[in-house]
Amino acid sequence: MKGLLTFSHRAVCTLSNRQAAGSRCGFYGTVSNNKPQPSFGLLFDIDGVLVRGKMPIPAAKKAFQKLVNNQGQFRVPVVFVTNAGNCLRQTKADQLSHILGVPITQDQVIMSHSPLRMFKKYHDKCVLVSGQGPVLDIAKNLGFENVVSIEMLRESFPLLDMVDHNRRPKLPSTPVGNLPKVEAVILFGEPIRWETNLQLIVDVLLTNGNLSSVHQPQTFPHLPLLACNMDLMWMAEAQSPRFGHGAFLVCLENIYKKITGREVKYEALMGKPCELTYHFCEYLIRGQAMERGWKRPITSLYAIGDNLMTDIYGANLYNRYLEEKAARKKSKAVAKMVAATGSAGPILPRREEEADVAWESELAPPAATSCKSVLVCTGVYNPNTGVPSDAGHSIKETVFHGHRDFRFDPALVEPSHLVYDVADAVNLIFEQEQFVPQ
Repeated sequence: MKGLLTFSHRAVCTLSNRQAAGSRCGFYGTVSNNKPQPSFGLLFDIDGVLVRGKMPIPAAKKAFQKLVNNQGQFRVPVVFVTNAGNCLRQTKADQLSHILGVPITQDQVIMSHSPLRMFKKYHDKCVLVSGQGPVLDIAKNLGFENVVSIEMLRESFPLLDMVDHNRRPKLPSTPVGNLPKVEAVILFGEPIRWETNLQLIVDVLLTNGNLSSVHQPQTFPHLPLLACNMDLMWMAEAQSPRFGHGAFLVCLENIYKKITGREVKYEALMGKPCELTYHFCEYLIRGQAMERGWKRPITSLYAIGDNLMTDIYGANLYNRYLEEKAARKKSKAVAKMVAATGSAGPILPRREEEADVAWESELAPPAATSCKSVLVCTGVYNPNTGVPSDAGHSIKETVFHGHRDFRFDPALVEPSHLVYDVADAVNLIFEQEQFVPQ
């Protein structure tokens, strides 16, 4: 870590902790060619960690020189986790390959919308998609068969989009109304024309998907709403962070509540910091390890990011999920022992397992036992501002940039490690795991 940085939290591990971590991971298993076999995987955020806009951060190429061998193969399982949702996975993989100068496949890329593949109950329904880029192609690539875009709605109902005077119909027109009834709404990312998307999405929610009818604010619950990417801000080439899809969601939520007096209800939230996204990451990492013939299970994950409220919060939330899952497993083992011996044992609290069942039916149970968060200072995070604290005042008064449906928990925005850039992050992780590239 650069000498100019200081960090007052318990983020920096001692040498003894690092040695213990390396021995716990059991890294020294080997494959047939006697090369080290990894038991850990890396989750890289992209914007602010590897790139700023379309330009690579200098430390990124240095980091990947360590991660990739002379044959262009990754020495450890790696996935790239972005909250962007404006392109196909293959497109993002091609962009990263060009920028970083290493071969990256689409199976190593997780967009904010990637977990939608698992929501098969909506794949045959008529869904409205909002965002930018090839939204229809993205939806169909994810498995959705009957897709309607905001632009298609606008063309069929030209009188609904009225904010921009220059886009209002020049002549009187009547609704075309040739589209099927919308049955669910999917928000991929921030659109280009916020006023148009906000208006038509609210129209769909208030008419139960039938834009030929009038608003019915009393109808509740509204249609299923699935949102990807909750980033309030993200880092591009500008000096300061820019609005993300989270800012668009804030507008939508407040407009809907102002009109109806009720809160928007999400059927699902995807992208970081949701546990579902990290579970999907682990699924892809396991697949990479199997494909390479690495026999040892991937037990440790390291998530490298620049945003406290998404990257760090999400990694810590998933780590908590893994710990609670291990505790439940232990408690079941104790219960069996108690039943067999008649002795008393501890009673551990149970977490609702409905979400676990949904994930595991598609992806199989997680094998990892930990997910460590690594914060870099080349993006959204500013080391001069530090981590939000509720000390001395109410948590409600704390400036929390996370999504409305996630509560502020100081422990979840405290990184396991703080480093200056991604090259330092890779060095730290290799030291933690006692991994020497060959």
